[in-house]
Amino acid sequence: MTAPRPGRRPKAARWVDEVYQGVIRTGFRLERRLFLGRSPHQRVEVVETAGHGRLLLIDGMTMVSERDEFVYHEMIAHVPLCVHPRPRRVLVVGGGDGGTVREVLRHPSVESCTLVEIDGLVVDASRRYLPRIARALAGPRSRVLIEDGVSFVRRTAERFDVVIVDSTEPCGPAKELFGPAFYRDVRRVLADDGIVVSQAGSPFYELGTIKNLLGILRPVFPVAQPYLFTNLTYPGGLWAFTYASRGLRPVADLKHGRSRGLKGLSWYSPAVHAAAFVLPAFMERALGRRSS
Repeated sequence: MTAPRPGRRPKAARWVDEVYQGVIRTGFRLERRLFLGRSPHQRVEVVETAGHGRLLLIDGMTMVSERDEFVYHEMIAHVPLCVHPRPRRVLVVGGGDGGTVREVLRHPSVESCTLVEIDGLVVDASRRYLPRIARALAGPRSRVLIEDGVSFVRRTAERFDVVIVDSTEPCGPAKELFGPAFYRDVRRVLADDGIVVSQAGSPFYELGTIKNLLGILRPVFPVAQPYLFTNLTYPGGLWAFTYASRGLRPVADLKHGRSRGLKGLSWYSPAVHAAAFVLPAFMERALGRRSS
């Protein structure tokens, strides 16, 4: 019997982990770290992974994965834009990676999309390391403002057909985006047939956040409902947005996007849109059922 030949020990795999709510940890196989920086607001990181492409993380939380970002961005943008009869002016609060702006600008009726992002480092890192997602930020119909979205909505005299609140979790600089004063200001800046859609969190881990957000929206807007989508990289796999409007109903007033010129989508369709507003029983019990 011969002794094993000496050789180089295989390199140990490296992982980037997200710990969520102190109860679940999600890991991604790390190939290399592309960017790590800290702004006055938060820690911003972009990494290359083995199975999910490039990831954008903020304070250790996964924001965007190249593998599945289309699900989030198509569902946050096309749901309100396909309900509104003619969206022309759109405001995106947060969303500095640019994916929501990219989807908004698929709609030929949109004349301008204003992105208000509090952290310029997120925009800069996304433009450099996530160009496929951020490419629309430099387009002729987009305007990027690096400032606090809460302050912008409070003071602006502009009016918008659709407002999209593409925020992180309700902590740090995003905390005020989950407050009643902010949504009263959002109602003021919305046109008469305006719609607002907001990132709301995980139904499994953040059901209280969704319930609180609906409790803020329902006294302000005649129509306010949650809707769901799934993706690979967010903890639990199931996630929620909220839809609120001055009167347009998210399913009954869906125009099916037939005249919107939407091409090349990977997730959104009229059937997916309608199904997203069907809630599981545990959510209906917790949140209350509303007509769609």
